[in-house]
Amino acid sequence: MAVYTDVSADDLDAFLADYDLGKLLSYKGIAEGVQNSNFLLHTEAGYFILTLYERLVAVEDLPFFVALMEHLAVRGINCPQPVRMRDGKTLGELCGRAAAIVTFLDGVWMRRVEARHCAAVGEALAKLHLAAADFSGHRANALAVPKLRPLFESCADRIDTIQHGMLDAIGAELDFLEGVWPRDLPQGVIHADLFPDNVFFLGEELTGLIDFYFACNDMLAYDVAICLNAWCFENDHSYNVTKGRALLQGYARVRPLTDGELSALPMLARGAALRFLATRVVDWLNVPPGALVRPKAPQEYFRKLRFHQHARSVHDYGIEARELA
Repeated sequence: MAVYTDVSADDLDAFLADYDLGKLLSYKGIAEGVQNSNFLLHTEAGYFILTLYERLVAVEDLPFFVALMEHLAVRGINCPQPVRMRDGKTLGELCGRAAAIVTFLDGVWMRRVEARHCAAVGEALAKLHLAAADFSGHRANALAVPKLRPLFESCADRIDTIQHGMLDAIGAELDFLEGVWPRDLPQGVIHADLFPDNVFFLGEELTGLIDFYFACNDMLAYDVAICLNAWCFENDHSYNVTKGRALLQGYARVRPLTDGELSALPMLARGAALRFLATRVVDWLNVPPGALVRPKAPQEYFRKLRFHQHARSVHDYGIEARELA
């Protein structure tokens, strides 16, 4: 989450007039994240999240995200629910941006991730994949590995200002992955951004998943690879095999991975690292003036990519294939 677009109290009051949420009591911008402008609203009806959709989110994709969250909630996945206006619509316009209000979930995200959190995330991700299996919507992955090259090319002349040699290393990795990227693994709806700040806990219990605005159709095991990148590295960017084992075992308890998925996991993890390196490079080099946002350092995923390049099998992620099939 982040704030790119400032919202005045008068504009917000006018926007809320179309809802049955009572009087606005307070609101504040949420600085975390990098994609949309988000605000915590407190009205007479309770707490809510207001999102103004920016930059990477295409307006035509918004009905997919809304319908997906509603679909998942019916099937027992605790995720934010769109709040409907009096006329039944879930999407409006505020400050020249498409905007929506969703319900607020109780819980906090884990600043210090432990193996038990990874196990819970693995289970939750597998449940999400199964719950979405009969979802009729479809959205292509705009940030799939075969589509990353234009992102890097858009700022190629500045990439080495982040770290010397990064441009050539990225080019070599793109050349490699574009030639070997898997295409025949089980597909479905994936979250595609299930980082720790998108998963809420209360005590030991995982209480909800948020931020579905990268959700799309892609390989299910690619979503697992994204989570390995997001949850199983330490602050020094070293891989924690205990966390990796917990996450993979948690996932497989709900949805066993196929032999093909297990074999492809190191390649998928490389692709996931490259995907987040791409968006972090672009965000780092293109912060809008005055935006309340903290871009995340690209070097983190450059180092994670190096780890995945040396992985040869699922064993390098903390587990044997026979344990997960």
